[in-house]
Amino acid sequence: MLYQVVERHLPAFLEQARAHGGVPGFVEDAFQELLRCGVLEHGLCRFRCTACRCERLVALSCKGRALCPSCGGKRMTDLAAHSVDCVIPRVPVRQWVLSLPHAFRYRLAYDHARMVAVFGLFVRAVLGFYARRAKARGLDTAQTGAITFVQRFGSAANLHVHAHVLVMDGVFTAAESGELTFHKLPSPSDRELNELLAVVRQRVLGHLRRHGWLDDTVGDADPMADEAPVLAACYRGSIARRQTLGPRPGAPLARVGAERRVGWIERALGPLQAHIDGFDLHARLTIATDQAGGVGRLEKLVRYCARPPLANDRLSLQADGRVLLELKTPWADGTTHLAYEPLDFLAKLAALIPRPHKNLVLYHGVLAARSRWRAQVVAYRRELELGTDCEPLTPSSKCPRG
Repeated sequence: MLYQVVERHLPAFLEQARAHGGVPGFVEDAFQELLRCGVLEHGLCRFRCTACRCERLVALSCKGRALCPSCGGKRMTDLAAHSVDCVIPRVPVRQWVLSLPHAFRYRLAYDHARMVAVFGLFVRAVLGFYARRAKARGLDTAQTGAITFVQRFGSAANLHVHAHVLVMDGVFTAAESGELTFHKLPSPSDRELNELLAVVRQRVLGHLRRHGWLDDTVGDADPMADEAPVLAACYRGSIARRQTLGPRPGAPLARVGAERRVGWIERALGPLQAHIDGFDLHARLTIATDQAGGVGRLEKLVRYCARPPLANDRLSLQADGRVLLELKTPWADGTTHLAYEPLDFLAKLAALIPRPHKNLVLYHGVLAARSRWRAQVVAYRRELELGTDCEPLTPSSKCPRG
């Protein structure tokens, strides 16, 4: 369905975009890669069985990270299997999710380096939080690790730059012999979470102020709109959930299932959730990977963090030609689907495309590549799942899934 919509309406979208300055090359390239994915005339591999001489032609894939549900699904599956089998040790894991104010999402979506710096401040604050709690319990040289998954999208295929950080819910200490021991820490309190979010907000604002983002003398200047005006309009419309292209630019998106008399419903904060001036932090979900079923739950969580923005089974076409997107979870006002004009749907897709060759998965602490503890950490307690008759998994062992 996604391929059909893009193939049919991409020429009109690009023509309308060129009339207003065009879109950056990496956006057009991502659309063209999607149209070449899985098509034999754009490249193939020929396989022949040596026994029966049966032959098969397999088309090459685009390996795109932005739009292709097939390639995105493959990458999601591979990354989840590798993370569970070869990276994350068998210790409790807590998910920390940080969302940013809308004004920051707009600029950070285009400035990848600044986005990585901002989320790096958040991760360092979380790791410092664990270190201070460990030190209060007499564990002075304790360290922990984390994996950050940067997501650019929300459930409505809207531009929503946020980070899912999987942190080992405790710390490692090293004995004189060099052997590592994991110490689980108690869950943080709601007060501690609010204090941590206040620190993160202060650091992020300070960082952006030092780089001129919050300079009052600049006024209403928008450097992104000057550099890429069409993409900037796509960003603004996607964040605000309003139409960018189509018969009514700036109008709210058409909702299916919403009750007209129901206004905006503000969701109440749950446990281990903090909200300050547009900054939102969740830390409720924990998974005990050292217990029965924990590894499967962890792999499911990593798949969720590494998932592509769209799934084909959530898309359909209406009789009037509009694209219908099914929401993963109905909204509070009863909305179950969003209806897009075809050109406006392509504008929303354009906003989700990241710059090429930018890494959206980052490793920190004892899971960082240069950590001297990393080899021991990733092998920690893996012998539990291998059984007593098997040799413990060492850092040099091959990944169980090849």
